[in-house]
Amino acid sequence: MKQIQQGDVLIRQLDAMPVGGKTIAHKRCVLAEGEATGHAHVIEDDEAELVRVGDKIILSLKNAGTVFHEEHKPVALEAGIWEIDRVREYDYFSKMVSSVRD
Repeated sequence: MKQIQQGDVLIRQLDAMPVGGKTIAHKRCVLAEGEATGHAHVIEDDEAELVRVGDKIILSLKNAGTVFHEEHKPVALEAGIWEIDRVREYDYFSKMVSSVRD
């Protein structure tokens, strides 16, 4: 499984599209928005589709594409199915898991 990180966004390649999804964006897909800056992790392609399957966000790319963010280096993705998640950190003292925010 291929895995790519851009800031606080984790992108994992899947073998197939999970069933039961609902399209939430196409062409201009915002993978994650910044909490403080208003910046966003975005991919734009006429064939790109962002789908919600349960509590997961899935990106479907028929063509290779690039994820852009104002504060990070662009990240190239090959065509395929990608799960979008946030990087998490574990605090061993409090024994709590929290999402990393950039």
